Amino acid sequence: MAIRIFSACLLTLLSVGSANAISDSGNHPDISPPPHIQRAIADAHLAGQGSFRWFGLLIYDAQLWVGPQGYQVAAPDNAPFALDLRYARSFDSDSIAETSIKEMKITGSASDAQYSQWLRQMKGVFKDVVKGTHITGVYLPNYGARFFLDGKGLGDIPDPQFAHAFFAIWLSPKTSAAALRKKLLVDIGHD
Repeated sequence: MAIRIFSACLLTLLSVGSANAISDSGNHPDISPPPHIQRAIADAHLAGQGSFRWFGLLIYDAQLWVGPQGYQVAAPDNAPFALDLRYARSFDSDSIAETSIKEMKITGSASDAQYSQWLRQMKGVFKDVVKGTHITGVYLPNYGARFFLDGKGLGDIPDPQFAHAFFAIWLSPKTSAAALRKKLLVDIGHD
């Protein structure tokens, strides 16, 4: 997933268009959600997973976790879900926030004032990551997004429009990471 949050280099690479995603995707009933995802989403299960690579270099592994209602492509804001990214490289938090805004602009149409506000909020929540760090973004309908670093709370951005725009980086049909989107939504179906 944010919060596949999610690094400057990583997201900048998404916009380059040279990336490809490979994956061991699909629903794996033997994989249990991490405790912080279990607490955020009742009966969470893995919907799909993939790896994001750029010029052969692994940037991160991503997992999409959904509850009993699943992820509804036609109505993505109806049910909670979590996007978990396990980084294979180090990235600083400001770059993660700045590149997230660039990617949000590709998939959305908020005002410049909204993007500026969201950038400030992300810079206040996101932390630097190193190899092996997990950042999880949880989409909470009618509320916004909650972020975790290695299972510990980072903070919330209580703005439904922000949450929609942020997770669209990976889940919108307009994403610059279409191959990864396909892997994340493999058991859900996608357009």
